[in-house]
Amino acid sequence: MFPRDVLAVAAVNPRFLVDARQTPIDVVVTIEEWRSIVEELEELEDIRAYDAAVAEKQKSTPLERVAAEIRERREP
Repeated sequence: MFPRDVLAVAAVNPRFLVDARQTPIDVVVTIEEWRSIVEELEELEDIRAYDAAVAEKQKSTPLERVAAEIRERREP
């Protein structure tokens, strides 16, 4: 299940489908709500990656160098 803070930020109003025993088996959200959830999760992923990099005190690499390395890998 999604963390409640993600649902709150994403302004989602999920509807739950239940089985005969009233056990939730599916969730229904609108496409707009889904896109909002995905956007929030992508932002959270970026924040976690940044926090991990800061915690590891990784050296930064200039963008130009990274772009050059990517171009080199793509060339046959």
